[in-house]
Amino acid sequence: MSDPLLPPSLLPRLERLSIASKRRVRGTMQGKRRSSRFGSSLEFADYREYAPGDDIRRFDWGVYSRTGRPFVRQYWDEQELQVSLYVDASASMDFGGGGVFGLADGLTSDDNKSDGNKPGSNPTGRNKADRNKLIYAKRLAASVGCMALASYDRVQAAVFDSEVVRQLSPVRGKASAPRLFSFLQSAEPGGEGRLSQALRQPKALPKQPGMTWIFSDFWLDGGIDELAEALSYYLAAGQEIVLVHVLSPEEISPALSGDLRLVDSELGTGKEIALTGKVLEEYRRTLQAYQAEIARFCSERAIFYIQMNTGVPLETGIFETLRGAGVLG
Repeated sequence: MSDPLLPPSLLPRLERLSIASKRRVRGTMQGKRRSSRFGSSLEFADYREYAPGDDIRRFDWGVYSRTGRPFVRQYWDEQELQVSLYVDASASMDFGGGGVFGLADGLTSDDNKSDGNKPGSNPTGRNKADRNKLIYAKRLAASVGCMALASYDRVQAAVFDSEVVRQLSPVRGKASAPRLFSFLQSAEPGGEGRLSQALRQPKALPKQPGMTWIFSDFWLDGGIDELAEALSYYLAAGQEIVLVHVLSPEEISPALSGDLRLVDSELGTGKEIALTGKVLEEYRRTLQAYQAEIARFCSERAIFYIQMNTGVPLETGIFETLRGAGVLG
């Protein structure tokens, strides 16, 4: 039997958190979030003048005694938020924790030995699978979904590579958490990733305004332009967007050197390269510039952008990184 997606001890802590949406929501069922409409919650919203047929229980006698004019109290409606979770399962996501950066044909058996100074080392005692990007992304998505379901929000999920390969219809309530976990757990790495092509599919777009979370490494052939094209559809659909950029320690700071052959995990093409300190430093600068470009794009459009390192324990990523970014309350 495979390990559970989330440790049972983590679930009660997740259920005490909620997703911090900045918008008033308009759901289809009663929930715990303030709606853009007036309704029957206990949270006072405003007064309006009495009209025949109004509920006399909302008549404010205190205001009437002071002004001589009849007013009734109005309260905010509380409805659900629709939360959409999108997990990138392209081949490049099946990486991390294996001790090498990409597929390097030139490595010898000595190059792959793990010690305290090599990328394959495990000084913290964590399972190497914990640092796999796809596994980490699925666990983050499951955690967000668990919080939403505990708050009576509606949750739907999708797995994509060059297209949306699997979808979970909207579910609601804590009892639906195992169904969500099973859906995410069964997601397997696919082929070439084409984020814009996949997320533009009509079946992928949420049917009503809500909050969209996208978990990906964002290694895109089209770079920021491809990302912008995909997100434009979700902004137009009234989505509050959270991008979770998942990278492994081996990608953030690769510790390789020598003459290697690096193979693209999605296309299968390879390139001979002499990895020197200068080349690695240029790679780090390019990665940082790319992340800064995404951050600027998101900041200009009120999109949350969060960088996640799979080398960071899951609980730290949730309770410190995500919560610190202001997307959890």
